[in-house]
Amino acid sequence: MNTLSYKGYIGSVAFSEQDNIFFGKIEGINGLVNFEGESVKELTEAFHEAVDDYLEYCKEEGIEPHKSYSGSLNIRISPETHSRVAILAKQAGVSINAFIKSAVEKQVAALM
Repeated sequence: MNTLSYKGYIGSVAFSEQDNIFFGKIEGINGLVNFEGESVKELTEAFHEAVDDYLEYCKEEGIEPHKSYSGSLNIRISPETHSRVAILAKQAGVSINAFIKSAVEKQVAALM
């Protein structure tokens, strides 16, 4: 998926061939904020304006702009991978949850 980034927010990007327009929405918020443009430049400007407007709205309304997450996550993996993770966790002397948590945290840190 193509994305835009501005002030710590991510915007999804898609193209409608039928309408000949780029469009997207701000991801990771409690709400739906869309933006669109006929060129990459217009789309980027519309995204920045949408984020700025959203942040101003949140400030005026006393709303936390970022979506809150519980910290609990269910994932689906193949039985073979599940088995390998269980073995590796056992060898490391940790729970499967702790093993996966550590692996995800390392991957996120490497990408940030």
